[in-house]
Amino acid sequence: MAAVVARMQQCLDRLGPAQHGHRAFLSTYLRTTVAVGEAIGRGVFEDSTWVEAWDVAFADLYFDALDADATAGERVPLPWRLALGAPPDLPPLRHVLLGINAHINYDLPQALLAVIDDRDFADPVVMERRRRDHERIDAVLRARVGAENEELVAQSGGTLLDRVLQPVNHRASGRFLRMARRKVWHNALELQRARLTGPEAYAVRLRELEALSAARIDDLLAPGPVLLRLGINGSGILLPPVR
Repeated sequence: MAAVVARMQQCLDRLGPAQHGHRAFLSTYLRTTVAVGEAIGRGVFEDSTWVEAWDVAFADLYFDALDADATAGERVPLPWRLALGAPPDLPPLRHVLLGINAHINYDLPQALLAVIDDRDFADPVVMERRRRDHERIDAVLRARVGAENEELVAQSGGTLLDRVLQPVNHRASGRFLRMARRKVWHNALELQRARLTGPEAYAVRLRELEALSAARIDDLLAPGPVLLRLGINGSGILLPPVR
């Protein structure tokens, strides 16, 4: 975790003035990663070793997307391509939501599969422990919502309406994050079924997850109070059952 935080800070330090949009997401991600690390240190999780390995695998997918974006010829997953290539004049909140969409909806189910092997998936006791720790991560993130919303309002020079809506936005943010994580667990189980079938089946399902995650972009960029809309409609995606 310490190495992940250090690398995030290095990436943040390298961002130029024109990349202030991505800075908003990375700053948020850095602070939440520190919060998860502190929760691990406090013994919040049932299996701290597993949670740390999971968080590192999760961050590695983000770093892979950054590296691919910086390297000509390498394919960047579509949700990340849209997030990293978003217009820089978007409000900081929109940039954060684009990053969250790519990282939670697309990366997180893959990160779960990276640290839960086939034997673990077949063990109900282990899977229930993993699911509970997955939900504990959600609690850590919800505890950060208020501070992160205030940070984004400050960055964007928030209007009076922004200030008035803050308590509502806090509740909406916590709700859509919780909804998204429940869907992530479902999607991880769907990817696991495909993984058991074979590499080709897994690749098909992963492309489907990529397309569904990318399709969320229009809703995230639509005019209006985006946090309230996500609080009502949710921000996650669900892989449908294989026909």
